[in-house]
Amino acid sequence: MNRVKVEFAGSSGQQLAGLLELPNSLQPVKYYALFAHCFTCGKDIAAASRISRELADQGIAVLRFDFTGLGNSDGDFANTNFTSNVQDLVAAAKMLEARYAAPKLIIGHSLGGAAVLSAVNKIPSLQAVATIAAPSTAYHVQHLFDSSKAEIEAQGEAKVNLGGRKFSIKKQLIEDLDQYADLQHIAHLRCPLIVFHSPLDNIVPVDEASKIFTAAKHPKSFVSLDKADHLLSKKEDARYVAKTLAAWAERYVEVLVAEPVAANLEDGHVLVTELDKKFLRGLYTRSHKSVSDEPVSVGGSDLGPTPYALLLMSLGACTSMTIRMYANRKGIPLEDINIRLVHDRVHAEDCAACEEREGQIERIQRFISFKGEQLTQEQIESMLKIANRCPVHKTLESKPVITTELESGE
Repeated sequence: MNRVKVEFAGSSGQQLAGLLELPNSLQPVKYYALFAHCFTCGKDIAAASRISRELADQGIAVLRFDFTGLGNSDGDFANTNFTSNVQDLVAAAKMLEARYAAPKLIIGHSLGGAAVLSAVNKIPSLQAVATIAAPSTAYHVQHLFDSSKAEIEAQGEAKVNLGGRKFSIKKQLIEDLDQYADLQHIAHLRCPLIVFHSPLDNIVPVDEASKIFTAAKHPKSFVSLDKADHLLSKKEDARYVAKTLAAWAERYVEVLVAEPVAANLEDGHVLVTELDKKFLRGLYTRSHKSVSDEPVSVGGSDLGPTPYALLLMSLGACTSMTIRMYANRKGIPLEDINIRLVHDRVHAEDCAACEEREGQIERIQRFISFKGEQLTQEQIESMLKIANRCPVHKTLESKPVITTELESGE
């Protein structure tokens, strides 16, 4: 499993910080999902991180991020409201679509669940929605401010204790929540819905889940979380949600890419496929699979070696194999070989081995070290010479002809 830090502009233009949980580098991404955390929480809350990681293990890439003014995201929480949270979700979905692939699944925990219910119809790519311990409407959180409501009304702002932390709550947040007091948007969801809730939840009563379920049209599902608490603080509860959600979503969510059937490849052939809309690529032979990518600094996700690094690895592997075969055949007491390679572009005049060439040239430097206490200088020199007889080395020096043709058929 891989984790990529991302930043993108939120609803108010502030930079939002997120984490994209991706399957391991040998597992293709089935599709992308978006996770909304609970009120005043952050992307790193245990429930969000555990569910996201478990879904990544199931082949589902999940983006979780801090809403404006929370966690590592920029902005002032006091200037945000429920509407801006919904707009942040839409911004996150657009970022995923632009950089990777549009999200197919959206998940919301607690007030984040109410937010995703409001955001679903604003994100056209979504095919399924899940709520976890969510209130039926954002208006439900009004009770959190009851003790400070008079001060907020009089002063326009007050410090409110939420979850053991002090937050500045402005009158505009209260007024914004007033807009979200009915269930009409749930009745018009265009996606299948699954509702997770614990009957023992003492923060958001299970009656709220009942309201969501009743208001929604089929297809819809309800999963009782038995003895779980509101924050899913037990690992097993978060994992159960993720595994159940992944299985449920299989019925409704179209898989982004099917894993190529490498067994259909002929020996000596390789297949390269796209795993995202940037640089992540699946690499397949008849019996093996790997990936290639680019560094984050140039717009990639750094989930695999670059194409040039793969080229150097190919040359290094072939060189090492050739030396080993030679050493074994000659009875040379070679214990180990290390080969370090570097690719760069230099002027011919700066290259000692390029006397007959001019201008800018491609150069691959190969540094070889041998281990073996009984190795003689003569044996070391002979192995260095044999390195140049590596088949990949010969291919690179022979200036091979590369042709390009359109593949017919599927």
